[in-house]
Amino acid sequence: MKWGLLFDIPRLNDEIAELEQKAAEPDFWDDIENTQKVLQKTKALKAKVEKYQKLEAQWEDLRVLNELGLEENDDSIIPEVAENLKKFREDFERLRIETLLTGKYDRNNAILTFHAGAGGTEAQDWVQMLVRMYTRWAERNGFTVKTLDFLAGDEAGIKSMTLHIIGENAYGYLKAEKGVHRLVRISPFDASGRRHTSFASLDVMPELDDDIEVEINPDDLRIDTYRSSGAGGQHINKTESAVRITHIPTGIVTSCQTERSQFQNRETAMKMLKAKLLELKEREQKEKIEDLKGIQMEIAWGSQIRSYVFCPYTLVKDHRTNYEEGNVNSVMDGEIDGFINAYLASGTGGAM
Repeated sequence: MKWGLLFDIPRLNDEIAELEQKAAEPDFWDDIENTQKVLQKTKALKAKVEKYQKLEAQWEDLRVLNELGLEENDDSIIPEVAENLKKFREDFERLRIETLLTGKYDRNNAILTFHAGAGGTEAQDWVQMLVRMYTRWAERNGFTVKTLDFLAGDEAGIKSMTLHIIGENAYGYLKAEKGVHRLVRISPFDASGRRHTSFASLDVMPELDDDIEVEINPDDLRIDTYRSSGAGGQHINKTESAVRITHIPTGIVTSCQTERSQFQNRETAMKMLKAKLLELKEREQKEKIEDLKGIQMEIAWGSQIRSYVFCPYTLVKDHRTNYEEGNVNSVMDGEIDGFINAYLASGTGGAM
């Protein structure tokens, strides 16, 4: 198997060699911050090459196993070959999709913020279902999930929630999920058993590295503190440790309530604000470029990206790629890789 060019392995090896050469320079350890960046990048690149090498080894083992079965005329080996081939295809596709994550912030952690749309309890229950779906997906893929902010629904469900998804390429994968998600089902909260349509918005932004500078005038901020609500340690509901930051010129609001101290909550909320302001700046720049090109784009935040239909039939369909799945229950259990991969493969992802 020689698919090194497909996965850009020669370039990765060249880049690793350059970084290792830097690490060998006498003054390399003088700048600790730069040292950490170089070592982290080298480690990430080597991990990609190792994944490819494991894929090559998988293919070679599969080829040998198949040839052995043919030589021995042994049909009993067919199920094992079929199972190994299925796993190889899954690993191959996973690595192929990973090569598409070339955006500036794709390797970063992700911050997901959910908001219930109009519809009261039904919409708030839909948010809770989505939170569970993404949590299951993240855990299945080895990411760590941490709650940053939480506002419970009036009777059931969740009004709004912010999750921190920690792990390499978390943002690269989850940026595909930003937008409005639509639910169609027979509402369990409707005594008449009528069909309801509910909406929930999901905002996805990267967690920015500390070295990324975003200018924020302190006079433009309103910082409020309040008592935390929801699950947490002993500090919950006892002190005003939760922090809400409002950026007055843009109206952007970020909040965090689940860290142990007000200082930590404020720091996390500021990181979220920086990410939102950076996204706004890059989007404005993109609009200027598109104006110069004479391209008129609809810039409608919250445009519906996907529908989840439970009744009168079962179907989950992405309206951007037309990818669909009939098993709505498996999707709600976090099996959304098909949607993510179809989006990334379509090349519709933005700069962030």
